[in-house]
Amino acid sequence: MNYPYILSAVLVMALVTYLPRMLPLALFRKPIRSRFIRSFLGYVPYAVLAAITFPAIFQSTASAWSAFGGLIAAMLLAYMEKGLLTVALSATAVVLIIEQIIPLFSV
Repeated sequence: MNYPYILSAVLVMALVTYLPRMLPLALFRKPIRSRFIRSFLGYVPYAVLAAITFPAIFQSTASAWSAFGGLIAAMLLAYMEKGLLTVALSATAVVLIIEQIIPLFSV
């Protein structure tokens, strides 16, 4: 094994993940007063979560139809302010049901 190469790769990865977290704390010492910037920064976690989650939803099932059904079920239940466990189990059940129904319609 090429241990110096592996060690340098780990150090570069550590630096790349540490810098974006450390730099804002080191550079911006005053509170942010701009309402626009504060609002923008408030929505960043939701945008990142959506960017990570939505592609995974459509790649995790055998059919796009079942993924879409599970997504709709989850969105409706979340809109009705149901709990996380209820939303996750219901969306999974919808995907399972649709996955069982789809072969019946294929020729």
